[in-house]
Amino acid sequence: MPNMSMKKHEMPAQAPDVRNKNFSEVALGYDAETAIDEAKRCLHCKNKPCVGGCPVRIHIPEFIAKVAEGEFEEAYHIIQQTSSLPAVCGRVCPQETQCESKCVRGIKGEPVAIGRLERFVADWHNAHSCDLPVKAEPNGHKVAVVGSGPAGLTCAGDLAKRGYDVTVFEALHLAGGVLVYGIPEFRLPKSIVQKEIDNLKALGVRVETNMVIGRVLSVDELMSEYGFESVFIGSGAGLPRFMGIPGENLKSVFSANEFLTRVNLMKAYKEDCRTPVFHAKKVAVVGGGNVAMDAARCALRLGAQVDIIYRRSEAELPARAEEVEHAKEEGIVFRFLTNPTAILEGENGIVKGMTCVRMELGEPDASGRRRPVVVEGSEFTVDCDCVIMALGTSPNPLIKNTTQGLDTQKWGGIIADEHGKTSREGVYAGGDAVTGAATVILAMGAGKAAAEAIDEYIKSKHA
Repeated sequence: MPNMSMKKHEMPAQAPDVRNKNFSEVALGYDAETAIDEAKRCLHCKNKPCVGGCPVRIHIPEFIAKVAEGEFEEAYHIIQQTSSLPAVCGRVCPQETQCESKCVRGIKGEPVAIGRLERFVADWHNAHSCDLPVKAEPNGHKVAVVGSGPAGLTCAGDLAKRGYDVTVFEALHLAGGVLVYGIPEFRLPKSIVQKEIDNLKALGVRVETNMVIGRVLSVDELMSEYGFESVFIGSGAGLPRFMGIPGENLKSVFSANEFLTRVNLMKAYKEDCRTPVFHAKKVAVVGGGNVAMDAARCALRLGAQVDIIYRRSEAELPARAEEVEHAKEEGIVFRFLTNPTAILEGENGIVKGMTCVRMELGEPDASGRRRPVVVEGSEFTVDCDCVIMALGTSPNPLIKNTTQGLDTQKWGGIIADEHGKTSREGVYAGGDAVTGAATVILAMGAGKAAAEAIDEYIKSKHA
């Protein structure tokens, strides 16, 4: 019988006063009984609006139908047809603004918990299946992928399934890109990422780490000297932005990128870590996106009191509602309509505070959000010994500066069409390297589109 409950099943989670002291995963996942019952809430709409909301076009009603029948492995294989990273997507995709926002059940109640079901299926497969993906028959063509984040991994996986000889070049010492250096362990365990990468390697994908393309090798060299017929650039957006206010060069001011990389990739929260991070008493995180939430929640787990400073109101917060809720539950303080003007120096170049001003919302700006305006005479000081800037990122200019004929935007993003095609023949790009910082699933969608375009490009050359 269908489950006509108006509410989705709650996600079990660690208690806030327990999880704010550890880096173990917050959300605990559905059990089989709960997953089956939630799956029965799906109405199996004929026009499948949820699929239209998914950037990688997962066959959502089909996999949910298998979950409802208790056929979890079959459900996994359906997801795998279009997604190379189901365990990742089930955890970090903003389902509430994508597939679930289109769910018919959400008109008069809560949508089906599509993301939670995807996570359940992927986790069940990883726990119960020992089968390795089947390698495709080689087609004799080589493709290079620059960057092992969600765009690069998706592109690599889709090309490998078509028989291409794919090599992924990663600048850092571990593959995974933003999945390993940016998203904290308590949201996305690194063992999950490694499992997904192992699955890609089983398809035949090679991963070369410590390879900074643009420094060790150029895109031109990959194509002219190493026999790659096409290159996909999914190098992300790792160049942090700052405000340009006094005091940003003090010792305990960090970009969110650096802070999160130390904590997530280098395990700086462990006592014996060889690359430690500054252990502050009071941290101010500037910004309101998911990265700001991640940085704030990491700092809290390292023992600090944490304030999030955001220049607009709570209604304009770009972070996922779930992340904001979790941050509040864990004890993080939000200072809305507040903007820093200077960072104050204490002893030995360490931050001792930050001057801020109150803001009020004026007319909408180009983003459609109401523009924050300074309230005259409202200056005050926030007590802190560490500031983390989470203001967005832009692509590193290294590839742009070392690749002939590659057109870019003024702000550094590579110019590419909806298929990932760039101004340079045979070179495709997608993800944050094109759009600037965005979501994991949008990057995956870009990698998928580029893989299709690369396949068509190489086939046309040999037709």
